[in-house]
Amino acid sequence: MSFMDAREAGSKPGSGGAASQQNEAIDRRERLRRLALETIDLSKDPYFMRNHLGQYECRLCLTLHNNEGNYLAHTQGKRHQQNLAKRAAREAAEKPALPQPNRRATTKQTVKIGRPGYKVTKQYDPETMQRSLLFQIDYPEIEEGTKPRHRFMSAYEQRKEAQDKKYQFLLFAADPYEVIAFKIPNSEVDRSDRLFSYWDQDSKVYSLQLPFKPEPEKIAAQQAAAGAGALPPGLPPPPNFGGAPPPLPPNGPAPPPQFNPNFRPPPPGAPMGAVPPPPQFMQQR
Repeated sequence: MSFMDAREAGSKPGSGGAASQQNEAIDRRERLRRLALETIDLSKDPYFMRNHLGQYECRLCLTLHNNEGNYLAHTQGKRHQQNLAKRAAREAAEKPALPQPNRRATTKQTVKIGRPGYKVTKQYDPETMQRSLLFQIDYPEIEEGTKPRHRFMSAYEQRKEAQDKKYQFLLFAADPYEVIAFKIPNSEVDRSDRLFSYWDQDSKVYSLQLPFKPEPEKIAAQQAAAGAGALPPGLPPPPNFGGAPPPLPPNGPAPPPQFNPNFRPPPPGAPMGAVPPPPQFMQQR
């Protein structure tokens, strides 16, 4: 470039002319290479590798580079950064979930004062043929600000009795009282609005109504018995007022009593079972 061309391009006298875009890009990459060489240790880069040809290779992007500066400029580029993000996302998805450390919950040490009083009432709804149990537990000395709790326990969870799949246990707990359990049938519980609990703050009574779902086999048997006119076992037949006469015995009707003309009642004062004297007939003269 001549002096006049440089003056026309807008450069100052003695400066060497304005740099083109290509020269600016080369200068920028060179400055980035020098900065990277000062701050980045390539020996700790897991993707930096030198092959047998003396070239430098990026194992993440599978690209070849002639010198370290070219590799460092590649690491600052868009392609290398996107591949790093994809690799991190894939490793996070494939990483198995580590088990959480076993942290033992601190149990509250409370001095137990005994078992609470309770009352259990059996209930039956003839319309729905549903049976239920009403539990009323007294906690007169319960801790302030606490509410009784309940939960169901399978027969295989407890270690007090022999395991029987026909039964389950219902537990009630409230500090400072001991935990009490009730052995109930292992029937399906109706968890609709019929199952409710109520804690009375004034009387300190915890109530729980536990309904069981009616069994279809028993309902069908009761409906069939009611349709056939049969009564449940243990109930006497209803009285017959003005209806059909009672059924005859299997041997037929009982014979009517026979009249004996020679029968005479015993005299007054005679012992029971005594044979009356024979009749006396007066002779005619």
